[in-house]
Amino acid sequence: MSRLPLVDVDHAGAELRSAFARMPVKLNILRMLAHAENDALPVMRLANAILHRQQLKDRDRELLILQVAELEGGAYEWLQHLPIAESAGVTPAEIEALKSRRFDGAVFDARTRALLAFGRSVIEAVRVEDAVFARMREYFDAREIVEAIVAIGFYMMMSRLTEATATDHDAALGVELYKSGKNRGKK
Repeated sequence: MSRLPLVDVDHAGAELRSAFARMPVKLNILRMLAHAENDALPVMRLANAILHRQQLKDRDRELLILQVAELEGGAYEWLQHLPIAESAGVTPAEIEALKSRRFDGAVFDARTRALLAFGRSVIEAVRVEDAVFARMREYFDAREIVEAIVAIGFYMMMSRLTEATATDHDAALGVELYKSGKNRGKK
């Protein structure tokens, strides 16, 4: 059971209520975030930018999100992003490797191993060793590298939100929200 009650979005401020009204599902993570009403909208906009506006490929982003969830103990994020990762082309063998923390496993190609080594360094060490950064630069441009860091940091924050508050897990409906945001971006 969540340590804090989930916000009844019908009683939120007008701008936040309007944002929730556009969502096909009201995920518990967002209802928990709504306690910080002045922060909630900018955080939701950043989430949307990460999920729908980055140059970083969807598959790469989802690999990093699952890596964050595994290393940070973000069970909520893992549950919500697993179907999104699968729809972005992350294979069952890759998911198993992530669960087992075999980020340099043979199941991943050299590009993905460079991405995951970089992700692990950002998550665990903050400062990335020169050799790890150089390998990342072989496959990703400056924009993608910074976007990867932003995605990692964002999902580290969200993992802390859900774990510190013991946010009740929803069914894996994050994919619904993801798809609706993707469709809105195409209009």
